[in-house]
Amino acid sequence: MAKTQPSRTALRVSDLAQNSATGFEITPDAGVMRAIADELDLTSLRKMRFVGDVRAQGSADWILSGTLGATVVQPCAVTLVPVTTRIDVPVRRVFLRDFADDIDEPEVEMSEDDEVEKLGAWIDPEAVMIEALSLTTPDYPRAPDAALGEIVLTEPGKVPLTDEAARPFAGLADLQAKMGKGDTD
Repeated sequence: MAKTQPSRTALRVSDLAQNSATGFEITPDAGVMRAIADELDLTSLRKMRFVGDVRAQGSADWILSGTLGATVVQPCAVTLVPVTTRIDVPVRRVFLRDFADDIDEPEVEMSEDDEVEKLGAWIDPEAVMIEALSLTTPDYPRAPDAALGEIVLTEPGKVPLTDEAARPFAGLADLQAKMGKGDTD
């Protein structure tokens, strides 16, 4: 078993009480938030807080559950202006002693339960917090007034193919409406 604590918030499984929950509250300081923002390619990270507990499930497994709150700032995917997003999400991880880890198999089917992890010597709420933030941060944030324009390129002398022209059934509703009007007159 690893004797070195992986982070300042990591909890040694052998020290956890089997019959009661072990609570935690992580509120990173500005330096830690800057490091997390750099790791996740965020412009900035503010008001981050992860509160929860770790409790036994059965005789050998553990459940970490909590709530993550953070304010992230990222560049807009279209205009690059800063976009602020508030994240408030429940977080749950189940740590199993008898976790089937078939990495040596050439073809492995992934479990649908993304909350399950292999139980090691430590349970690290800070690592879970960073992973949860990474998974919930928008991949392509967009400013409220950001819009994608249309670029039409073609060879000289040819008719450009626009998005509208590429939709073969786009004018069908108009045609149907015109045909319907002709029948009623």
